[in-house]
Amino acid sequence: MADEYTLAAVRAAVTVSARLGLPGHPPEVLHERSNVLVGLGPLVARVPATTRLLRPDATPWLARDVAVSRFLTERGVLVVSPTTDPPAGPHFADGLPVTLWHRTRHDPDHRYAPDVVARSLAELHSALREFPGELPRRGPLDDLERLLSLNGGAMDGAAPRLAAEAARIEAGLPAAAVQPLHGDAHPGNLIATEAGPCWLDFEDTWRGPLAWDLGILARQGGPEYLAAYPGSFDEAAVEAFTELRQLFAVAWRFAIAQRFPHRLPEARAALADYFS
Repeated sequence: MADEYTLAAVRAAVTVSARLGLPGHPPEVLHERSNVLVGLGPLVARVPATTRLLRPDATPWLARDVAVSRFLTERGVLVVSPTTDPPAGPHFADGLPVTLWHRTRHDPDHRYAPDVVARSLAELHSALREFPGELPRRGPLDDLERLLSLNGGAMDGAAPRLAAEAARIEAGLPAAAVQPLHGDAHPGNLIATEAGPCWLDFEDTWRGPLAWDLGILARQGGPEYLAAYPGSFDEAAVEAFTELRQLFAVAWRFAIAQRFPHRLPEARAALADYFS
């Protein structure tokens, strides 16, 4: 049975669809984790779910997702594209922001080889360098601070220790050139379409060192993905940002457990493993 986050997202998506006078396609839940994706015929509505525990007002993140995705679409980069008619939004219903996207046919079981993912990410980085809009400057550091503040009471008393660890890691991050990043550049955010590799999910885009995206690529893909990335990069910086990603993942698991209580043992195990 769908939980309240999913039910609320579906209600918001249907309300927005009706308000815009769209055809009354029955809603289809396509995904219900960090965000809920609701299929509405040829469109998909994206509504924050678990991310509400990190960002009580997720509007700026959803607006950023639309802006960056539209910028890339207009430049011929293959990404899941926001709608233009109707406007992509964010729209609002029942206090929730909703964005609208073209439904992109893809093979959910296909996983690209490391060299394909790495080369595609490098091409994406090249295109993103031209993005003219304002972007956050601390990205995951601000998210981690917010996460510990909003969810610290659910972390078995570990929030102060995690905050101290975040400060230690931040102090050790090397100075580096910055540019617009994907922000969550793991292989799962690259889908296989008939037209080729297609990126999605730009709500975490920020202006930071390439080492952040590369650390995610290595941690959630594997070292072979990092080795295939074209061009040179600072391995020490990648290692430092990988450590930051690992810490964020620990804190994020406790937010997930607030929505899905049966996953609390998983969060506790990740915490114990991190400090072991």
